[in-house]
Order: sequence, then C-alpha cells, then structure tokens
Amino acid sequence: MIEHITITKERALLVGLYGQTTPRTKAEEYLEELALLTDTAGGTVLFKVIQNREKPHIGTYVGKGKLEELKALIKAESIDIVIFDDDLSPTQTRNIERETEIKVLDRSGLILDIFASRAKSSTAKTQVELAQLQYVLPRLTRMWTHLSRQKGGIGTKGPGETQIETDRRIIKMRIAMLREKLEKLDKQRATQRQGREKYPRVALVGYTNAGKSSLMNTLVDAGVFAEDRLFATLDSTMRRMEIGNNTILLSDTVGFIRKLPHNLVESFKSTLDEIREADLLLHVVDAASPYANEYIQVVHQTLKEIGAEDKPEMLILNKVDLLQDDSEFNALKADHPDAIFVSAHRGIGIEQLKDTLLEKTSSDHEIHDLKIPVTNFKAIAYIHENAEVEKLDYVEEFAQVRFEMHKKYVGKLKSMLGHEYANN
Repeated sequence: MIEHITITKERALLVGLYGQTTPRTKAEEYLEELALLTDTAGGTVLFKVIQNREKPHIGTYVGKGKLEELKALIKAESIDIVIFDDDLSPTQTRNIERETEIKVLDRSGLILDIFASRAKSSTAKTQVELAQLQYVLPRLTRMWTHLSRQKGGIGTKGPGETQIETDRRIIKMRIAMLREKLEKLDKQRATQRQGREKYPRVALVGYTNAGKSSLMNTLVDAGVFAEDRLFATLDSTMRRMEIGNNTILLSDTVGFIRKLPHNLVESFKSTLDEIREADLLLHVVDAASPYANEYIQVVHQTLKEIGAEDKPEMLILNKVDLLQDDSEFNALKADHPDAIFVSAHRGIGIEQLKDTLLEKTSSDHEIHDLKIPVTNFKAIAYIHENAEVEKLDYVEEFAQVRFEMHKKYVGKLKSMLGHEYANN
C-alpha cells in the first residue's frame, strides 16, 4: 500500500514600510525580493502589505491600526506566517506573535533559514549554525512561549527562568565551540591556499542569482550547481583555468543581497577570504534586471564591509540575451562603458571575457632569468613555491632559472637575494 503525502506550503503575508527615506516604489521592490526569498524557503506569498511610516513602531513595527488590519487578514485568509522586510527586535517579535497568534519572522531569520537548507559542506553548515545561534540568543525568551500559557501560581515562574538561563548557557557554549571549529577550518584553508599562491587568483562576486555559477561552468566546465533561485551556491568552489599559456585559479563565492545579516557575514569570514585574497574580482551583474545599477551598489557596499573594496575589478554584465531591445543595451553601455557583456547560458561574449582576463592577469606577472648560488636554497625554494618555473639548469655552483612570478612576490625575492639579484 502506497501512502500519498501532500506537503503544504506555508501561506505567507509580507509586511514592509515606506516613507521619505524609502519611497513606496522602493519598498514595493524590496517586498518583491522578499517574496523571492520566501519562495526559495518553500513558502507561498498570498499578500504584501506596506505602511506609510518613516520609522518602525518601537513595540509592533507597524502602527496599532495597521496591526488590527493584519490580524483580520490573517484570520480571514488562514495565513500561517507573517514575514517582515526589516529585522525585528525581540520585543517586537514577541508582541506581534501575541497579537496575531501565528509565527512571525523577519528578513534575517528568513535568510538564515534559506542558508540552513542550502548548506552542504561541513564548513557551510558550521558557519550557518553559528549565525543562527547568534541570531537566536537575544530572542530566546520568545522560544519558551509555552510557559506563558501556564496558569499563574506557585512553581510557574522560577522553572521558566531557569530553563531559559540553562539554554542561554548551552547556546553560548555551542557558539564558543563553533568559533573554535571555524578557526581550525580557517587554518586548514590557509594551508591549502599556500600551494596556490604562484597562480593569479580570480574570484566571482555579485548579487545573488546574477549567474556567477553558470558563468563559472561556462568558463571551466566546473560542474558547479546552478539554479534560477536566490542563494543556489553557499560554498566557494575553486577551479584551475587555462588561458593561452597562463593558468589562473577561478573561485565562485556566495552571492550578496540587501541587508545581509551581520552575523552571517561574520560567520562566513573564511568563505569570504577567497574574495579578500583574490588578485582580481569578476563582478557579475544580471544585466536584464531593472535594478542592475542598485545591485552593483549593494555589492560594492558589501565588499567595503569585508575589506575588499580596493580589489581590481572587472564588471561583467551577464544575461544580455534577456534584454528587451537595443535601447536597454545602449543605456547599460553608457552607464558602464568598460563592462563586458556576456550570456553564460548562450556563450555570448565569452571569448572577449577570456581575452580581457588573460590581459589583466598577465600584466601582473614578470618573467625573470636569474643565476642563483645553490647555497641560497631558500631563494630557490621560494621561487618553486611562488612562481611558474619554465627552465632550471645547474651549472657548477649556480642554478640558472627562468620563471614567471606575480609582482607581489618579487620584492621578497629581491630581499632574499640581496646583491645577488642586483648582479643578474
């Protein structure tokens, strides 16, 4: 006998605010993105509600009248969950839950839920769990709402407080353990990166769903999971890419988004190190999105937050095959004259991208012919570790070596050779 199980999606109501600092059109755009996030998390959006209010109400986010409207809508339409486009304080969440009697979630909580479902590797799972626990800790009091349903009297208040305090200690211990685990993983990743330093490192960055993974698959046939949804990729993936006679290391990274939770940025530090340590960033943008220019600003702001704002950057406008007409293309070209227009899906502009990438990465490398005393084994070892050796001959007491090295390593080599470098 086969039992058919029907999985019912949660029916969601989305809520946002608009005012002078956030115009109505912008607030509606934000709710559209929140709807995509809800869909990615497995929910169905039934209604979107926005209120003209400059600042969130300190106790309930929306005003009293609007809250009564939400309660009526929730009851009439059998809403399962209400999701707010901004982060809620623990007090706001508790008050709204008490009034609406359904589950309440804010933007950060929703993003964390998506990350938890998408995390596959041990590192990603550890990073997401750490961010979730940091998010839950200040909101712990509302996790024990079953205690508030007990009748008052002897023995009801104390155990509740004890349980909450016990859970706080458990969570803090777990956070400390996860941080220690991530530190060990960081050291392992640093060790792994040591062998890659002789090659130029290029990182794909961009707003979520810009097509970074698809572009990587087109460039190097990486087999990276790609899906037309937000946050399809959480783990950074690195592949070797051959262009002409050059080898570069290309890495795909997690996509950025507006209001990315601070705890998530902190916990994903080791993953974002691929961006911080890259020699060049390929900033991939969905050219067909009406919000392309704003997405560029969000990515630049996020790069600044993680300390990577000064990295050399190539702007890649992807999905040009989805542009409606030449006027859209010309407008983007006018705004971004140095950008490269591509379609990872159809292979448009890929050869131009490769040629430009070869030019950019080659300009940072120098070819050297040096005659080094064999006694200076440290310098010879340093060359092997950080350069591409083209030829090596030992003549009497000297090593005659021809190699290609990134400029950033030449200074240290000069100091190791001293006058020996000057005599070459």
